[in-house]
Amino acid sequence: MNELKGFLNQKVEQYNHTDFIANDPICIPHLFTKRQDIEIAGFFAAIFAWGNRTIIIKKAKELLQRMDNEPYDFCLHHSEEDLKKLLQFKHRTFNDTDLLYFVAFLQHHFKKQISLENAFLIGKGKTFSMKVALENFHHYFFSLEDFPPRTKKHIASPEKNSTCKRINMYLRWMVRKDNCGVDFGLWQKIKPADLICPIDLHVARVAKRLNLLNRKQIDWNAAVELTNHLKKMDKNDPTKYDFALFGLGVVEKFY
Repeated sequence: MNELKGFLNQKVEQYNHTDFIANDPICIPHLFTKRQDIEIAGFFAAIFAWGNRTIIIKKAKELLQRMDNEPYDFCLHHSEEDLKKLLQFKHRTFNDTDLLYFVAFLQHHFKKQISLENAFLIGKGKTFSMKVALENFHHYFFSLEDFPPRTKKHIASPEKNSTCKRINMYLRWMVRKDNCGVDFGLWQKIKPADLICPIDLHVARVAKRLNLLNRKQIDWNAAVELTNHLKKMDKNDPTKYDFALFGLGVVEKFY
């Protein structure tokens, strides 16, 4: 375990670096300085984050241009005429029907709250459960009247046994705190120790090779199993190893 920890810590140091930002969807929230702009831009970038990273970044930038590169102001104060700028937007299976509902939800939320963090704290008791937080977020997100049923597929939930990879990645961006300049560390109420490591096929292959994952099915339980192994190396910041696993899988093809 100590040998593995040393190896992975070295890979974290290699990939948790500002050079990593430009070619990753996290470059999208890094275009902004206002907290709410970072939260909203990051949310869309994370939701779009499946497939080719160059296309993900291109489509996220296109959306932000349609919002006049002021996503918070647009979501909060848009007119019906403004919404027409969003029509015909499409990224893979995400279309303008989904987009208009996302904007409606964000307006609903930010009219009452100053941060999107609070959307993940609904029903929070003395102890924090990420599983419960993500399930409650899903219910809250689709609490507006007449939400499009098709849009539900774009917000994952542990209730469906999803890995919730994109939301877990988004939470890593917002919550993790270090001096490396990649993750933002904007949110204080959710702790880095509470985070679940994002997992996809690449990460799972690396994790299995390193004996950090035994489960065959790549689902919510696999994400929890992987995170529990990572906590043995750093209980306070297990998802820092996402940098290592991602780099080993996507960049180095360490299978």
